[in-house]
Amino acid sequence: MVEHVKLNDGTHIPILGLGTWKSNPGEVENAVKEAIDIGYRHIDCAMVYQNEKEVGAAIHDKISAKVVSREDLYVVSKLWNSHHLPSLVEAGLKETLADLKLDYLNLYLIHSPMAFKENLGLNPTDGDGKLMYSDVDFVDTWKAMEDCVRKGLVRSIGVSNFNSKQLQRILDICEIKPVTNQVECHPYLNQQKLIDFCRERDITITAYSPLGSPDRPFAKIGEPALLLDPKVISVADRLQKSAAQVLIRYQIQRGVVTIPKSVSKARLQENFDINSFQLSEDDMTILNSLNCNERYLHHHWVENHPHFPFAVEF
Repeated sequence: MVEHVKLNDGTHIPILGLGTWKSNPGEVENAVKEAIDIGYRHIDCAMVYQNEKEVGAAIHDKISAKVVSREDLYVVSKLWNSHHLPSLVEAGLKETLADLKLDYLNLYLIHSPMAFKENLGLNPTDGDGKLMYSDVDFVDTWKAMEDCVRKGLVRSIGVSNFNSKQLQRILDICEIKPVTNQVECHPYLNQQKLIDFCRERDITITAYSPLGSPDRPFAKIGEPALLLDPKVISVADRLQKSAAQVLIRYQIQRGVVTIPKSVSKARLQENFDINSFQLSEDDMTILNSLNCNERYLHHHWVENHPHFPFAVEF
């Protein structure tokens, strides 16, 4: 049984979910089916992953087969940067709902505080191949997100990749409070300061890339591999668990919602089996000692954006 976290709007989110970033069309549909069979009830999606039709087919199949009901599932998606203009927010959400074959989402996030030029594709570029930015302010985007809640298209709303200052700007103007901030989070980037900031404001952190995103397409030679870290392995060996299980358990014991990605049935099962053991206080201290602000998803390609979120400490 997966633990649930109560969000600030009274809804509950399963603390363990399935991430679908980098899950290719052709393999993600089967992975989602396998995950639901194993017991996953939280599926994390996004328009920009360009695989929501396959995810939707899997969800539709399992609901039709009465393996689960819609009410059993917690489905998350994200508004991409090309849809920040308030008049495009609902359209972006409805496109996602159509692809996922759903009437509503449990949670919808602004994928990033950085807006891109509208109506020119997901990642519009100029004649020199440079990304084209929009001057839409994410606080205006947020107001349109709130309208989507009022219309019943989504139950909860939140953000992703926002720093503390950007999140505070939302809090200063919102009528509906963000329930979560989804960010890269693992022992090399444990985000403790951001976690503390959010907890003081009753906002949950969701950890993406909790295993260090070893299959990220832009990995560089020489970057440290979290899953191979000797301290992680020593904890895993002592507990007779995998490094991945230890890293997932680490987040759960911190109260952080966690969405590891896999398309392998064996790994999906392994990642789900994290309630059979506990990390000791010493284990948690060891894992926290690894924090070195090592960000695997640097987003260097947009670091000149006026709303680039990673130029401040947290």
